[in-house]
Amino acid sequence: MTPTTVSSWNDFDPLKHVIVGRADHTCIPPAEPCSEAKIPEDSDMRGMWGPRPLETVEKANEQLDALAKLLEDRGIRVDRPTPLQWNQAVHTPDFSTGSMFGCMPPRDVLLTVGKEILLAPMSFRSRYWEYLAYEPLLAKYFEEDPQFRWEQAPRPRLSDESYRAGYFDDITIEERLQRTAALNFVTNEKEILFDAADICRLGKDLFCQHGLTTNRKAMRWLQRHFPDHRVHAVNFPGDPYPIHIDATFVPLRPGLIINNPDRPLPDSQREIFQRNDWEIVDAARSVHNSPPPLCYSSVWLSMNCLVLDHKTVVVEASETRQMEQMDKLGMNVLPIAFRDAYPFGGGIHCATGDVYREGSCEDYFAVQPPGTQVLPD
Repeated sequence: MTPTTVSSWNDFDPLKHVIVGRADHTCIPPAEPCSEAKIPEDSDMRGMWGPRPLETVEKANEQLDALAKLLEDRGIRVDRPTPLQWNQAVHTPDFSTGSMFGCMPPRDVLLTVGKEILLAPMSFRSRYWEYLAYEPLLAKYFEEDPQFRWEQAPRPRLSDESYRAGYFDDITIEERLQRTAALNFVTNEKEILFDAADICRLGKDLFCQHGLTTNRKAMRWLQRHFPDHRVHAVNFPGDPYPIHIDATFVPLRPGLIINNPDRPLPDSQREIFQRNDWEIVDAARSVHNSPPPLCYSSVWLSMNCLVLDHKTVVVEASETRQMEQMDKLGMNVLPIAFRDAYPFGGGIHCATGDVYREGSCEDYFAVQPPGTQVLPD
């Protein structure tokens, strides 16, 4: 096998090497500040925790294995993480929780920026040790690519002081929307907290969703850590559960993004895209009225697609409206069944983590309107 090269600057240049997650031993984690903020009141997951049923694990792994094969058949190298026994309690000096989560969604943990893979300091206590599933792969990449930078963001303590107590107790959806529009989230600014899936990589510019899992302190840290990049805060006030940008704002190729029509990017934040001739198109609506059973995510996983190159995209097979839209936008669509994997951490994009894409660090936003950049202190 050819030695590893780590390099990826965006989500649309030709994909050559990727990590695809596994569903083995995945748990529904116990209630904790961030999980309670994420689960809708009417969800069938309320009050549940523990190992997911074996039958559902097997179905999810069948679809994850099929995704891996689809990619390998197109000449893309696929690596897989090493699952832990996630049904173990987590104890630290600051908190205890009854189980961990899983390693289906590499996109949440691993942020690839050029020659670096950065392990994110996630705000879920149940995901405190999740990065360990990827250590064997990262160690291999470190030995094979002498330019690869293996980095860890500052590890948070996740004590009660890192969250707003009772953040979502007995409030309506309208009140949730008011809070998110006011940038009032369950995570406060005490620690550096972000999920890698909250960050949209577009060459020299990193667009970070400010929401329930990523705070502004994290954006300031990212700006210092990547001084040659420009870091921007974005938010989507129409989302009562703003977690992860890749079911809301998805770049398909240079100059084209699909945006969740229920969570539009505010006009003031669109300016940078308009000034640089990027088109933002409303994504097609899902054909489904609800997510699968025991699923954290919304029906908008329909737009959580994996772009293989500027003309090719992998889309969930039942999402016919999304596939039709992709076709009209000039994309060749590769359908794959994936709804059985949704409950384990998200859609097709979530289930992958970039290792290598062809291409270099382009400056897609040479015209920078004032007030868009998140600056260090």
